[in-house]
Amino acid sequence: MQGKRVLVTGGAGFIGSNLANRLAAENDVVALDDLYLGTPENLDERVEFVDASVLDDDLPTDVDVLFHLAALSSRAMHEDDPARGAAVNVEGFVNTVEQARRDGCETVVYASTSSIYGDQTEPSPESMDVVARTGYEASKLARERYGEYFSNFHGMTMAGMRFFSVYQGFAGAEEHKGEFANLIAQFADKVANGESPVLWGDGTQTRDFTHVDDVVRGLELAADHGLDGIYNLGTGESYSLNELVERLNDVLGTDVEPEYEPLTMENYVHDTMADPSKIHEATEWEPEISFAEGLERVCAPYLD
Repeated sequence: MQGKRVLVTGGAGFIGSNLANRLAAENDVVALDDLYLGTPENLDERVEFVDASVLDDDLPTDVDVLFHLAALSSRAMHEDDPARGAAVNVEGFVNTVEQARRDGCETVVYASTSSIYGDQTEPSPESMDVVARTGYEASKLARERYGEYFSNFHGMTMAGMRFFSVYQGFAGAEEHKGEFANLIAQFADKVANGESPVLWGDGTQTRDFTHVDDVVRGLELAADHGLDGIYNLGTGESYSLNELVERLNDVLGTDVEPEYEPLTMENYVHDTMADPSKIHEATEWEPEISFAEGLERVCAPYLD
């Protein structure tokens, strides 16, 4: 993307700030965030920051491209207050996209989730049947249906991106979020400081860990190619939490054992793995940062 005016909602958050900073090199970028979990300290000085909610009127939607990443991204936030979760994740989505449409924007890329696939130890294609087991998943499925509406009724290109366990280190991204930071950042910080990360169950659950740099590159490509529909953004590989802790110990030169607690959460997704072939065929996107390299990046600040 070059020479575009771009709005990134959730733009001071983890993924949003990485995207906004990347795009600001060659575009006019506005990052909108209500600072519930984001912080403007994440943003490059070239990014214009707007403190606002996606539920507000008069949003800065006079743009060429809208990246809608704003969301209550924790399952717990939705179960604690389902109405608020639906308001932010669904009403906020419709409100922002509709304002952008009225302002002439025709290209939208938005965040969905891989959680709706449930437990999958084999690669999950977008054609799979999906189910809402939690309020968080229901809100993301609702986004996808409204994405279909804006595409079919208004002729907009609406690319829904199903994220798989996106990660980065604490520094410049999520340290301020504490328990809501991504899992790898939390575990790395604990291991580096000699503390035991807590694993639910026996630690055999697996995740398709995808580095944020690969994710933001995929988001940009989705806009560049005017993608419409649903696309996975994941590596196609999965690793258990036990292996994650083992590898963190290897990189950090530590010997920290995890602690195990009973898994009591209902509808817990035990395993995830993406089938990224659809976005690869559409844009030639593929992950460039291996799990080993990603962990080295996460751990590097602790080794200086």
